[in-house]
Amino acid sequence: MKLCTGLFFDGDPERFAARILDLEAAGVDMVLIPEIYGFDQISVLGYIAAKTERIELMTGIVNVFSRSPALIAQSAATIDALSGGRFTLGIGTSGAQVIEGWHGVPFRRPLGRTRDTVDICRKVWSGDKVTHDGKSVSLPLPVDEGTGLGKPLKFMNRMQRQDIPIVIASIGPSNVEMTAEIADGWQPIHFVPDRFERVWGDALAVGNAKRSPDLGPLSIFGDAHLAIGETEDVTEAREGSRGHIAFYVGGMGAKSKNYYNDLFRRYGWEEEAEKIQDLFLGGQRAEATAAVPDEYIDTANLIGPESHIKKRLAVYKDVGVTHLTLSAQGANSLDDLAAVKSWIE
Repeated sequence: MKLCTGLFFDGDPERFAARILDLEAAGVDMVLIPEIYGFDQISVLGYIAAKTERIELMTGIVNVFSRSPALIAQSAATIDALSGGRFTLGIGTSGAQVIEGWHGVPFRRPLGRTRDTVDICRKVWSGDKVTHDGKSVSLPLPVDEGTGLGKPLKFMNRMQRQDIPIVIASIGPSNVEMTAEIADGWQPIHFVPDRFERVWGDALAVGNAKRSPDLGPLSIFGDAHLAIGETEDVTEAREGSRGHIAFYVGGMGAKSKNYYNDLFRRYGWEEEAEKIQDLFLGGQRAEATAAVPDEYIDTANLIGPESHIKKRLAVYKDVGVTHLTLSAQGANSLDDLAAVKSWIE
């Protein structure tokens, strides 16, 4: 099991580089760089590639709407070359609020767009001329949609690797099924190892049944907050995790359409999901946070004494997690990450 962590670029390159080097020294295997609607992650990853030697780099995530599939493939090839083959392409659909509100692009056919992006990336990396007739993207552009002057082109540089791993962030059943079929790895969110089979087991099984043997086994990226210590030492981390999930379950989307609220319900916390959302949307954020059950905090995170952390790590490993993405909390975050690294080796 590989140890991963995510890190936002805060605009201070010196401090950011120092933090990445500390993570590398602590034994972290991979760092995921988010973007959302902040600093461009591709530029940041190019900077990190020049500052590091060992740590693997991943987009966490590139949305498939704001960049063309060919440009995503070019960017991935570039970061892979700059890092000496240490790059993983993490992609996802994001959501309509960001895609339409920030990028001004219609949020249409998200699964088709994702599948087309994966296919086109692999065609670009093959070095062959790229043609594609997909549900969302066609290359070259059809004559009736443009000038008619487009022609098949191929990547004009030497690739570092032709098999850059692609990880898809997905939680909906159809999206997870497609992920298991075509991706190298799967990145859900708010992963609860004890309950993930009841939510995604069927979709994973259907997708894996259609999966090409050439892809090998599907990597699974679990996630959790991390804080090692006795109860009184990690209270702040527990409450931080409680507030984090309350924001997603309660306020990330409308009452009628909140993917994370749906996920919480599918995990089995239906009444709690309803209560959290009603309170949050009603302006009662503190009460919504308090409504998050302790059972979720205990099973979806690694917060507590060393004995508890080691027991929970075994659960993640037993259910097939290959990459564990931890958000370490508090002043001892690097020590905590180093400790987890020693326990999973």
